[in-house]
Amino acid sequence: MRRQRTDVPLLYAKHVAIMSLNQLSATTALARMQTGEISSEALLRACLKRIDERDKDVRAWATLDREGAIAAAHEVDGARRPESCNIRPLLGIPIGVKDIIATANLPTEYNSPIYRGHKSGSDASVVELLRKAGAIVLGKTQTVEFAAHGWPAPTRNPRELSRTPSGSSSGSAAAVADFMVPLAIGTQTGGSLIRPASYCGCTGFKPTYGTVSTEGVKLISASLDTVGWYARSVADIGLVAYALEITNELAITPKPVETLKIGVCRTHYWDRALPATRNAIEEAARRFAAAGATIEECEWSPEFAEANELQELVMSGEAYFAFLNLFRAHGEELSDSIRKRIVRVPADRLLTAVDKAAALRPRFDRLARGYDAILTPSASGEAPVGHHIPADPSFNGLWTLLHTPCITLPGLVGPAGMPVGIQLVASRGADKLLLATAAAVAPLLQTTDVNRRALL
Repeated sequence: MRRQRTDVPLLYAKHVAIMSLNQLSATTALARMQTGEISSEALLRACLKRIDERDKDVRAWATLDREGAIAAAHEVDGARRPESCNIRPLLGIPIGVKDIIATANLPTEYNSPIYRGHKSGSDASVVELLRKAGAIVLGKTQTVEFAAHGWPAPTRNPRELSRTPSGSSSGSAAAVADFMVPLAIGTQTGGSLIRPASYCGCTGFKPTYGTVSTEGVKLISASLDTVGWYARSVADIGLVAYALEITNELAITPKPVETLKIGVCRTHYWDRALPATRNAIEEAARRFAAAGATIEECEWSPEFAEANELQELVMSGEAYFAFLNLFRAHGEELSDSIRKRIVRVPADRLLTAVDKAAALRPRFDRLARGYDAILTPSASGEAPVGHHIPADPSFNGLWTLLHTPCITLPGLVGPAGMPVGIQLVASRGADKLLLATAAAVAPLLQTTDVNRRALL
């Protein structure tokens, strides 16, 4: 059996009695700041120390705002009051922001030579909301060119540097997984939130489409692009959901496991699942059932078989118009991959795909409402070796097309010792139910040495 790396902290490693501040979850850090046990500035400096130690290898960050973030943390510490957590639920928590999302005080460069040094002069809507909730923007995280295709992010997988973190939210997933920052914002058009979380071993959440404004975000596909985020726990995911008014409760209340009904959906793409993913789904279902949940196979009707193809058509068709100004004004500065991949889709094909997608959404909602969540793969397998590996969106694109909320949970590992996330999905608008279900089952996925051997 392959030996685990000892120089990279793993989410499934044994708990240590004394944790560095940068290893704290956002929820724990907030509680300790509220009691005065730690300060926001101390937390921020611990994150910066970790970045200084690791980012020369991991390369998660495009830009850092050291002085501005420290000044903001110092101001927070001087003004904190006991009631602050209810008014500003992320008060003093450092976050990373994917570098396709506008920030007033930092460059937004989209990993493109066209926008080197570009400053938008204003925050994207989601950044403004998170700042109002008390979050401190520590910096911008690396992304694939325009979060589309083309120039890859320079980011490495923090669990093993020879492997890909996947994309396009590469830097955001890696920064959270490597304990550089407790929260980071990303986006998904295909699988750009969920797959990197699975590969890197952190919790990733894509809310219901349309619940987070994309104002100030470089869009690929107006009818697919969704802002989401990475965290250390479901509770941390819930903090951001509360700050963005996706949920109405500051703390996620887990549902009793024995009351849960979970459907297992292997999808029409199960033949693309590698043994690590197949084993992870079976193991997760076994553990949930052993804890008292009702598990049943999900009836997956034939009309969903073309969901991924529809997603690709809609994404490509809308991306052409999203990039038309760049094609005309800066075509030579775009990567060959973008110029070759994003091509005009005939209007009749695009409209047919859009209409079919719209018809599938309520059908899936009716199916999903029979469950507390649907269990399905997060990715085809463990993170592959290599840095420029083409992404496999087989287990992501359909959920993006269907506009469903999705969460990937870490804890299980594959034969190479790398994380393998499992994904839970719910009907549109059932974000709160999905988080309550995820909070209930997440502890069941933490892999002991005995369980790990059973998975290999």
